[in-house]
Amino acid sequence: MASKASSEAPASGTAARVPALPGLGTTWYERGTRYWLRRASGALLWLVLLAFFCYIALVLYGSFRTSLPSPVRTVWDWAQVALSFVALVWGWRVQRRDHRAKLLDPPSPDRSRHSKRDETRRSTGLAVAGRVLWLVAAPVAPALAAGCVGWVIAVFTVREYPSEVGARRWTQERAARA
Repeated sequence: MASKASSEAPASGTAARVPALPGLGTTWYERGTRYWLRRASGALLWLVLLAFFCYIALVLYGSFRTSLPSPVRTVWDWAQVALSFVALVWGWRVQRRDHRAKLLDPPSPDRSRHSKRDETRRSTGLAVAGRVLWLVAAPVAPALAAGCVGWVIAVFTVREYPSEVGARRWTQERAARA
């Protein structure tokens, strides 16, 4: 028998309103078709963006490798394959470790929204800084992209997000007080 996610457990006497979570709205509570459609569409969007990111990484790498002598180019290409595999696994492990840590102290709905807002604010500056760094990182761009692929795949293959666990606990605490 498969174990259920904590957010699949029925809430006892839910008198508190169900909070909306970033990216999931209130669908996390029922975990029905709309929930899985939201998760699948989010994953699909990220995979499309990641495909574009990988394409750019390979184009940058290709422009770098044309300046290498032929024997060095072959060795460098094989080194990139090995490094990319290691980076893929490393990205997966980093995300899974972070996920486990967040499950130990899941965020409340307010903390989830605040974190998402801060993430959005930071991403603009990181995107601008990243343009310059990509030119420097061209020799290892495939490995960087592979690390991102591992990280993103690990994000979307979890049973439940820490924000769901935190919202479930928050809802149960409110219901217990009522």
